[in-house]
Amino acid sequence: MQFLIPANSKKSMLIFGAFTTFDLILFASGLGVSIIMLLIIAPNSFATAVIDLLPGLICGFLVLPIPNYHNCMVILVEMYKFFTSRQKFIWKGWCVKDEFKEESEQVHK
Repeated sequence: MQFLIPANSKKSMLIFGAFTTFDLILFASGLGVSIIMLLIIAPNSFATAVIDLLPGLICGFLVLPIPNYHNCMVILVEMYKFFTSRQKFIWKGWCVKDEFKEESEQVHK
């Protein structure tokens, strides 16, 4: 009995096949802030219009789907984790000495 799992099986769990609930809430809040800023700060020039639309544009960029990751926000978080919290991975091959055994046990406690 062999089963074939489709490559896009997780897409059915997403809204519109691309967004999680958090993504849509983040995008809606960015658009809401942009609309409020448009009402408060009248866009008299191009610079003020860009400032008014900036929250919506930033949130739209963060939830933009990209290949091999969920969206831009996920890749930015992964890059931050990679550059700020380096972990020490100890590889154990088939010929292993347990010289790192005590050190790895302390890490897992």
